[in-house]
Amino acid sequence: MSSYIPAGESGSADTVRDPRGFAIKFYTEEGNWDLTGNNTPIFFIRDAMLFPSFIHSQKRNPQTHMKDPDMVWDFWSLRPESLHQVSFLFSDRGLPDGFRHMNGYGSHTFKLVAADGEPVYCKFHLKTDQGIKNMSVEEADRLASTNPDYAIGDLFNAIANGNCPSWTFYIQVMTFEQAEKFQFNPFDLTKVWSHQEYPLIPVGKMVLNRNPVNYFAEVEQLAFDPSNMPPGIEASPDKMLQGRLFSYPDTHRHRLGANYLQIPVNCPFRARVANYQRDGPMCMFDNQGGAPNYYPNSFSAPETQPHFVESKFQVSADVHRYNSADEDNVTQVRAFYTQVLNEGERQRLCQNMAGALNGAQIFIQKRMVENLKAIHPDYGNRVQALLNKYSADAQETSTVHVYSRPGASAVAASSKM
Repeated sequence: MSSYIPAGESGSADTVRDPRGFAIKFYTEEGNWDLTGNNTPIFFIRDAMLFPSFIHSQKRNPQTHMKDPDMVWDFWSLRPESLHQVSFLFSDRGLPDGFRHMNGYGSHTFKLVAADGEPVYCKFHLKTDQGIKNMSVEEADRLASTNPDYAIGDLFNAIANGNCPSWTFYIQVMTFEQAEKFQFNPFDLTKVWSHQEYPLIPVGKMVLNRNPVNYFAEVEQLAFDPSNMPPGIEASPDKMLQGRLFSYPDTHRHRLGANYLQIPVNCPFRARVANYQRDGPMCMFDNQGGAPNYYPNSFSAPETQPHFVESKFQVSADVHRYNSADEDNVTQVRAFYTQVLNEGERQRLCQNMAGALNGAQIFIQKRMVENLKAIHPDYGNRVQALLNKYSADAQETSTVHVYSRPGASAVAASSKM
């Protein structure tokens, strides 16, 4: 059976089944751009209001302080928009063979604004030039105990040996007019854009050709802010992205301090910092001297530059608090199950999911299976059949047969193992 240890903590094995981050910091002449992506093109939820609860469900039980399958599957089964990401996670791609053999995605919908001010919506993709390569459950489990830093070591050694990995950078583009007529919400983080309708456009290549000299200074202190966007790249109405614009800087201020942007690896060293942020612990430079720390003022403090102002866009819908749980949560997952996966991949997906779901209570299992049946009856029925098998195996294992001396009658005693 496949185990699942959600939301791995510092020091957890590289080969457990979990989404992998794929964040990139670009140091541009007009400031830093942080593309805070994952190795999956979708995510578990589409509404940032649920983000804290989702993270809590993946962490430790507040009473037992243990990872809890009930918490994980209870949340997922109650929020069916998670079905796409969960199916992706328990497929073969949930266990990538190191970082070099997985794709990266910006996942969210962003805006690109041309020099003439014309905006379009876009998605960012990084496709591995080494090819997709995944691990078997058995190999991942073996490495989790024998070489828990497998992915870090694989990447470091490849670069050190001159076998520098690369990814081809693509974008998908959608006009505002196309977005208005799109068949679903184009800002829904639980869905993808069709590559046939919106083909991948190659724009460049990313090559990792240098290892960090000091891991703590260059990696551990890194802070990725989705709100770090130079002119020409902007946020869309994607609700999850809008929430991340605020939550990530708050996290960094908690983890690294109020002046985390002055840490060299986070500092926009190709652009002069000029804002109204002053003081706080770990101030590393001149604190912007005697410049005023308020706006407006009559002296020398910076003013808003026209090319840094976000482009305007029209809104027409009512602004209201909507529960988006009942939006189409199955069509794309059905296509993933029936068209993207082959028979062997479907079988492994069901085995992996049933193996992890088996740890939750029966009523949660039943609710999740009903969600899977809504995707495709074969999906739910296969998972249910495997759950039934695991339950029967557990009952058989819990019965211990005790035999008396030869010639005596056999006695069966049941005990909880």
